[in-house]
Amino acid sequence: MLTKDLLRVSRAGGGYAPQFAGREHRPLAARVLGTFQGHVGEPRSELDAALADLEGEADHFKLVRGFAKLLDREAVFETRAAVPPERARRVAFESAERVGVVSESERERALERAGDRLAADPGEVADSLYADLDERQVLAEFEARWDPDQLLAQYNLSLAQTALFDATELRVRTSDPKALVSAVKRLRLMYEIRKTDGDERALSDREVVVTGPDALFRSTRRYGTRFARLLRTVAKADSWTLAATIDDYGTDRTLSLSDADPVRVPGVEPVGDVTFDSGVEADFAARFESLDFDWELTREPEPLETGARVMIPDFAFDYSPASVARGTSSDESDGEHADFRVFFEIMGFWTPEYVEKKLGQLESVEDVELVVAVDESLGVGEEIAARDHRAIPYSGTIRLKDVRDVLRRYEEQLVAESAANLPDELVPEADAISLAALADEHGVSEDAIEEKTFPDHERVGRTLVRPGVLAALRDDIEAGMAFSEAEAVLSERGIEDASAVLSELGFAVEWEGLSGGTIRPKK
Repeated sequence: MLTKDLLRVSRAGGGYAPQFAGREHRPLAARVLGTFQGHVGEPRSELDAALADLEGEADHFKLVRGFAKLLDREAVFETRAAVPPERARRVAFESAERVGVVSESERERALERAGDRLAADPGEVADSLYADLDERQVLAEFEARWDPDQLLAQYNLSLAQTALFDATELRVRTSDPKALVSAVKRLRLMYEIRKTDGDERALSDREVVVTGPDALFRSTRRYGTRFARLLRTVAKADSWTLAATIDDYGTDRTLSLSDADPVRVPGVEPVGDVTFDSGVEADFAARFESLDFDWELTREPEPLETGARVMIPDFAFDYSPASVARGTSSDESDGEHADFRVFFEIMGFWTPEYVEKKLGQLESVEDVELVVAVDESLGVGEEIAARDHRAIPYSGTIRLKDVRDVLRRYEEQLVAESAANLPDELVPEADAISLAALADEHGVSEDAIEEKTFPDHERVGRTLVRPGVLAALRDDIEAGMAFSEAEAVLSERGIEDASAVLSELGFAVEWEGLSGGTIRPKK
């Protein structure tokens, strides 16, 4: 962005239109770029003087200053002095006190004394005294990311971003709504989505409405900077329209932009690099995914219809118990629990108006399981619970235990429902099958089959085995056999839990270091 003093807008007709640079300003952009390149190794004061000379040749002095502001961020200035300036000043002032400087000759004598103490010439001491002032710093390096055309594009983008800094509300329609909503959420902006009528420009029928920085009861530059950065994502779409309400010193004006305006992204600093900003979501996601829960965390799940509006929760929890994870995916399983989803919304430090909007959205969400983490400072936990959604209060960070407790209630409900749909007796077709594999076949968790009976099988550890198979194994496995050989025999019968079955057959494994083990009768 540019600083606000460099903003150029037209208020004709009560509007608020940024005065973009056009193709005719390309030579000026090239000259400003060349001025920086030509002053490498020279003091900033000389660079500033050269730029000031260009202002008289431009349509408006703010154009030159705007270009220079952007390029200044690419420049590296450094202090060059024979003696560190702070040390030079301290020693010179101490010498001046002793000499009692009044005349020029006394000043020279003070500098000579300071030079003696610093092992430097008096002239070097004099040059070092204020070498760290901005105007005396030297342009050491300058490698611009932009050529003249790209500088024009960056200027226009920055100008529009600066104009949006005073917005109370931003309304956007785009041909790439998914990228827009993703950017809004990653930048942690307050927003809602409204349905609109489609048109011939291939724009989405959903309008994203974002709360502007000037609407906050306590405007913060941090939020305003994130808000302005959203324009980068908007401008990357093939087609888009934007309308913003601008607080222009107490007067509401409308800023309207579209892909027809010269707002382009030069191709650096993509908003995709921005991940979690508030820290609450990032902290929660990192801690949740580090634990071994039977739930998979999904960021930015599908939108939820809330009347004439659309809501996109921050996360979704997909139930994925270990028995299912080892077998078919949740999409392939026939079990009810495998595709069970709980949405998760984090209500952070928002304005009262935005909280009221969110509460209205929650009230419109039907037939959806939704858990809401609520910043305790908002004081709306009871209102959320009254809307039949589970509320988890938090302060600073979201406690995983609170989330886990809520999800476990869902698990208990799902296990009970799954078990109720199964017969009391289960007769697997396989001669030997693990409980995990059987649960997978039925698309339920292992807990759902724990209390069932298996009339045709014996349960050995976590494996079901037909009695005839156990009888045959008693003939096939004998004492003195290598454990690896016994494992192969069991594997041929479809048995993976070798230890439990061998114990059932009356054997134990006598281990012989790293060389393996031998089957021996149990003592």
